[in-house]
Amino acid sequence: MATMLEERTDSIHHYPRLDTVLMVEEYIREHSGEFKKKAVWTNLPKKMMYQTFNVIYNYLLESGKIARDSDGKICWIWNPELVRKYLSDNSLAIR
Repeated sequence: MATMLEERTDSIHHYPRLDTVLMVEEYIREHSGEFKKKAVWTNLPKKMMYQTFNVIYNYLLESGKIARDSDGKICWIWNPELVRKYLSDNSLAIR
């Protein structure tokens, strides 16, 4: 069974550069919960094609860095410090 990301990569002709992905990540992190998907795209510091934005958006969504609330607004949910805390706790185990 292919994941949603694998299914989407068949039609992608150009992948975004790392600095572009980081720009979108930073913008969403700073404006978490303020905008819906299209509003994030239109308010980014640098303009990009919507297809490129969709590739980044889908990556962030599937990697667990962002989520959408019931109104469709995008929220930053990735918390690496919390992950490190749980990984260092020996009482927790992966089964």
